Amino acid sequence: MVLGCGLIGRRSLAVLGACARRSLGPALLGFLFHHTDLRKSAVVEQAAMKVELLPALTDNYMYLLIDKDTKEAAIVDPVQPQKVMETVKKHGVKLTTVLTTHHHWDHAGGNEKLVKLEPGLKVYGGDDRIGALTNKVTHLSTLQVGSLNIKCLSTPCHTSGHICYFVSKPGSSEPPAVFTGDTLFVAGCGKFYEGTADEMYKALIEVLGRLPPDTKVYCGHEYTINNLKFARHVEPHNAAIQEKLAWAKEKYGIGEPTVPSTIAEEFTYNPFMRGEERAGTRWGDGPRDHHEGHPQREGPVQGAAGLSNCRGCWRRLGRELF
Repeated sequence: MVLGCGLIGRRSLAVLGACARRSLGPALLGFLFHHTDLRKSAVVEQAAMKVELLPALTDNYMYLLIDKDTKEAAIVDPVQPQKVMETVKKHGVKLTTVLTTHHHWDHAGGNEKLVKLEPGLKVYGGDDRIGALTNKVTHLSTLQVGSLNIKCLSTPCHTSGHICYFVSKPGSSEPPAVFTGDTLFVAGCGKFYEGTADEMYKALIEVLGRLPPDTKVYCGHEYTINNLKFARHVEPHNAAIQEKLAWAKEKYGIGEPTVPSTIAEEFTYNPFMRGEERAGTRWGDGPRDHHEGHPQREGPVQGAAGLSNCRGCWRRLGRELF
């Protein structure tokens, strides 16, 4: 099911992709996030599964996924292995699986150390460049973590082998979860390092956008505030953006994560998943706020209907951002 009225078009993302392929030069730190030691972990608990959000590095998230029936667990993007093992011990679970979204060091860089700390782990991913990979997956590959079903969703663009992991419990009416790495952020999307506009459009709208609306979205970075500031610049009268931004600032102020969101929520405030009702909104010079080479959002995307009237704004935005 796809929510929203008219969805963004491939032409819109094509303009974005052209901007994203330009060299960024030195990273612009912009808005600073809490250091990992000051960022709090959090647990999202449901009847069938438990997810602990583990802050890592400056703004990354690792996720410990626990099947409550069997006490079997998987870790998503374990860049800090020692922290992972401490959390596994705290919960008293058996870690069997590593789910790697993509090969970038801040997501896969801990794999090799982790398999030494916990021999016998199965390491899943969609790219041969992933360290310690034991099981290469493709689109719609499936696996189990205890009684939980995991479906692999290929979302190439940020990297050519990027995989998102959709987790559900058979027969359960509870919301499923999706771990989106650097494809979909809260109110944003990932940079086009190795892909095209068509690929990102498909990833956001045709793959992730068709998941159940109540699917919980666990993304790879804490970029929410700056993403929402940009969304507000694009749609200054969107109440959902204003409310989410106020909420995110409050959470940030006490060191708590702004993750997860849901697929349904993303359609209300994420400018990359919004419809053509945004045609004619503000497409000028948005804030330039990149963090360590990972854009906190990739610039605006708008419906194809309004694009023909905004080419000058797009060219200017490309120069400003990239």
